[in-house]
Order: sequence, then structure tokens, then C-alpha cells
Amino acid sequence: MNFTAKTIADFLKGEITGDPAVQVSDVSKIEEGRPGTLSFLANPKYEKYLYSTQASIVLINRDMPVNGQVKATLIKVDDAYKAFASLLELYSKSLPQKRGIEQPSFIHQTASIGNDCYIGAFVYIGEKSSIGNNVKLYPHVYIGDGVQIGNNTILYSGVKVYQGCQLGSDCIIHSGTVIGSDGFGFAQDEQLGFKKIPQLGNVVIEDDVEIGSNVSIDRATMGSTRIGKGTKIDNLVQIAHNVEIGENSVLISQSGIAGSTKIGKNCVIAAQAGVVGHIRIGDNVIIGAQSGVSNDIKDNQICLGSPAIDAHTQKKALVLFKKIPDMYKKLYELEKIIKEHFK
Repeated sequence: MNFTAKTIADFLKGEITGDPAVQVSDVSKIEEGRPGTLSFLANPKYEKYLYSTQASIVLINRDMPVNGQVKATLIKVDDAYKAFASLLELYSKSLPQKRGIEQPSFIHQTASIGNDCYIGAFVYIGEKSSIGNNVKLYPHVYIGDGVQIGNNTILYSGVKVYQGCQLGSDCIIHSGTVIGSDGFGFAQDEQLGFKKIPQLGNVVIEDDVEIGSNVSIDRATMGSTRIGKGTKIDNLVQIAHNVEIGENSVLISQSGIAGSTKIGKNCVIAAQAGVVGHIRIGDNVIIGAQSGVSNDIKDNQICLGSPAIDAHTQKKALVLFKKIPDMYKKLYELEKIIKEHFK
């Protein structure tokens, strides 16, 4: 499908510099721009490519200066990155949408399926499950008994949702993710070793949540493991039983949250960070990459390190840490002088 610069500018309420009739049918990175494609420039670090790119149309911020000759037609907008994202969304919605039920698949007679759904081959939908309107379940998705899925939610191939779990509307769950597997609950027994504690709760995922591939979200021992509205979870994240994560939080790849921890709204848990169980993380907290969190964190804090402490304090500690070899050398020399003096 082709779009003219004028059509794009009208949609984005942008200002055209160049040929309004030029057309594009694809997108490209600005440094790899090709004729017939649209690109964007939001980071000044890539400005040099604006003057050499072969892309036909480039979105740029209104306040970005242009310091050379540009071959491409420019569309100036308030925020080029957000504008580009909205165009990608528009393009995605224009693509053909899958509908219908493929065979072989299994849908229990007591399950309810909404309108305009796509049920791929080898999908299993269990007893008394409820699937909303315009839901897409790609091949090899497993939906256990009593699962509820809201409207417009997408589960990609290989997603497993265990019994009794609830997914809201407008969610996206990527391949290999498991929702509602048993929490890691065992009681130590002198004779039997470790005795399994039944996990009787479920997982509740609210609206507009996106979960990456190969994520594990454990069901609660009792009650619910809960993921708040608008939260985004990267690939390879572990969320244990009875964890609660507030709205619009972000968990980045390989982070892990231990059981019964409560995380507030608008938090960022960076890559490979680990959070112990039974603590509280406040709202608007940022936990840096590879941090180890072992205590409660109040609202609006930035924490780094293992054990995680206030970022400002951690940065000062790191500066001192780098100086330890020189400090040791000076201490050693001072020790020699003192020994010589008191002989």
C-alpha cells in the first residue's frame, strides 16, 4: 500500500518541506534508507545520515535544525519518534487480519468464543473458558479450563494459560510465555525432603499489558498474582507467586521478582535486576540493571547496585572503589615509613 507525503503529513498534522506527492510503501532506518521508504530522525546523533539517506520521506522534529542539503522530502512534527510509531500502528492495522477457526483445533463445548476471532490450528480451549471479541490465538496456544480473555487480545504461537487465569482486553502475549504455572512453594519435611504446597490461586493480567517471549508468571498460592494495566514486560522475565505489579510499569529482560513482593505504579525494573520476596517497592521507582533489591524502596527513588542503594550514594561509592588500588599503595608506603621511623 502506497502513501503520499501529503497523506502522511495530514494524518500527523505535520509540515512538509519538499515534494508532497512523493510516495512510500515501506519503512527503513535512516542510515539504511532506500527509495520508496519512510524513515525518521529523532536522535541528533544520527543527523549526518539526514544528508545522505536515500529514503524518500523523513520525519524530523520541528525544532531540529537542518544544516545541509537534503534529498528526501521532510515532514516536521512535534515528536518524530512518536509520530513514526503511530504510522507503524496505522500500517499494521491496514494489513489483512486473520479470522476464523482453523482445523484441527479443540474448543470445549462449554467454552464461549466472541465475534471475529482467529483460532489457529492445534489450539486447545478448555472447559468453561471465555474468549472475547476479535481475539487472536495463534497455532499451538493452550487455554486451560475457566480462563477469561478480554476483547482484542493476541496470544502468539505456543503461549500457555493455565486454568482460572484472567487476561484483560488489548493485551499481547508473545510466544513461549507461560501464565499461571505453579508458584515455587515447598515445605521442608525431615522425612520427605520438600513437600509441595498446592497453588490454588490464579494470575490476573489487566488491560493493555504486553508480555514478551518466554516469560513465566506464576499463579498465586491463594488469591492472585496481578499485573497492572498498561504494564510492559520484556522477554525472559520471571514473576513469582502472589507478586503484584502496579499500572504502567516496565520490567526489562532477565529481571526476576520473588514471591509476594508488591511493586507500585510507573516503575522501571532494568535488565537482570533481582528483587527478593515479601518487600514493597513504591511508585515511580527505577531499579538499575543487575541490581539486587533486598529491602523496601520508597516512592520516587532511583537505586543501583547489589545490594541496591540510592543511586547518588552508589555512584560516589563506585568512584571511591576505583581509587582503592591507589589508596592501598599509599597506605602500604605510609606503613613502611612508620615502621622505619619507630625502629
